[in-house]
Amino acid sequence: MMQEIILAGFGGQGILSMGKFIAMAGLEEGKNVSWLPSYGPEMRGGTANCNVIVADEEVGSPIVNKATAIIVMNQPSLEKFEKYLVPGGVVILDSSLVPVMPERKDVEVYAIPATQMAYDLGNATFAGIILLGKLFEVTNVVSRENFEKALYKILPPKKHGMIPDEMAALEKGAKY
Repeated sequence: MMQEIILAGFGGQGILSMGKFIAMAGLEEGKNVSWLPSYGPEMRGGTANCNVIVADEEVGSPIVNKATAIIVMNQPSLEKFEKYLVPGGVVILDSSLVPVMPERKDVEVYAIPATQMAYDLGNATFAGIILLGKLFEVTNVVSRENFEKALYKILPPKKHGMIPDEMAALEKGAKY
């Protein structure tokens, strides 16, 4: 099993953190992982993306050229990264922020109004977690249990009180 994932959006949306969470959950499962961040010089609002690979075998390169899945949180990211998807790959997008759907017909598309759902839950930062819920549901890249363990390892202790709410947001995304 090898899942090659690209996550992309604007800086400040939690893109790099989402990638870290996936990679740490993969480590919790005893998988080989790679996490490669990329971002513009802006503090907020610039571009941000990362490549995450979770595999049973060794990871030869951290660069994803043939993605099995992409998560996009803005229109420019969809336009840039859609071409990296392999036929049969998965696109998970935030339909609150991505008004134009993918052009490709050989991929699975899951359009989730994640930003609106996150606002409805009372915390805009949950948008990325909602999208991860759908990723985990359709790809089984990591388990929800190991994702929760990853949150406890990565988030500072003062944020641990939010983890039950984040897990509820993850479940909403999985079921959408």
